[in-house]
Amino acid sequence: MNKIDFVMIWVDGNDPEWRKEKRMYDSSAEGVDDTEVRYRDWDNLQYWFRAVEKFAPWVNKIHFVTWGHLPKWLNKDNPKLHIVNHRDYIPAEYLPTFNSHTIELNLHRIEGLAEQFVYFNDDFFVTAPVCPEDFFKDNRPMDTYGLDCIYFNKSSAGHFNGNNITVINSHFNRKEAMRKNFSKWYTPKNGIKRVVKTAALSMWPWFPGMYYNHLASNFLKSTYQKVWEIEGEYLNEVCKDKFRSQLNCNQWLMKFWQLAEGVAEPRSTSIGKCFHLKDTNFAEMLNAIETGRYKLICINDTENVSDFEVKKEQVINSFSKLLPEKSSFEK
Repeated sequence: MNKIDFVMIWVDGNDPEWRKEKRMYDSSAEGVDDTEVRYRDWDNLQYWFRAVEKFAPWVNKIHFVTWGHLPKWLNKDNPKLHIVNHRDYIPAEYLPTFNSHTIELNLHRIEGLAEQFVYFNDDFFVTAPVCPEDFFKDNRPMDTYGLDCIYFNKSSAGHFNGNNITVINSHFNRKEAMRKNFSKWYTPKNGIKRVVKTAALSMWPWFPGMYYNHLASNFLKSTYQKVWEIEGEYLNEVCKDKFRSQLNCNQWLMKFWQLAEGVAEPRSTSIGKCFHLKDTNFAEMLNAIETGRYKLICINDTENVSDFEVKKEQVINSFSKLLPEKSSFEK
């Protein structure tokens, strides 16, 4: 089995030095997303490390990407841990950056990164035992195939999805791509609803959009390198933006590219669930953490969460029930 690395990006939104540097740059331009919800800290990072050690002990290396700040409790000497500063891998002309897309689109430049890696935001968690085959099979990334419509809204990722699909349609003929990998697009593993939706959306000659489950993503480093080689001019412009902009693409472009090429192997969406947090689903999310109902979950922060400090403590309490013991990544 080839090595599989985990990559996780994190920002301490409470760091006064980081906030000071962030204030030096103007984020008020039209189309820029710089809301506080992008940076506030749920203070549950130690449980991410506990979960990886307990549920994915086979992982080769953890590349922990930060602006420069580190949790006080982090054991920097853990042999599986590679601490990565933005300046260690992001080209100098893009720094400093407060744009998660810039941070994500340059991950392939991390020194020592394995060809096969799993990318985590700091709100993506492993909550039950996983095996390498949950992420890669025969050295191919596992993913769910499906056509989808793009939802555009001020607070949605529709703009990024639209930009991603624009690039995909510039380089792939949908009919040919899907004909070549027909069995992957129409396998029941993708879920019957997705297969039916894919069939319905196949009347158009282009990709209208692709399904995206907001969970940890499985990538080949060579995919990043290929897309940068082909679309370097556009990616360069995206990475110059200090903050997220509606004109940006994001790392989903790499995911969609792997699907369009047929590189990925089909995987059921039952492996995990994304909770777009709001008061009405909070209890369900807490229960999912405590019971380890899913292998993977996302705790996606939104502006629809009231009493943030109270709910933060509830999340920490639920994680402490699932993962009460310190990991070797903690002092």
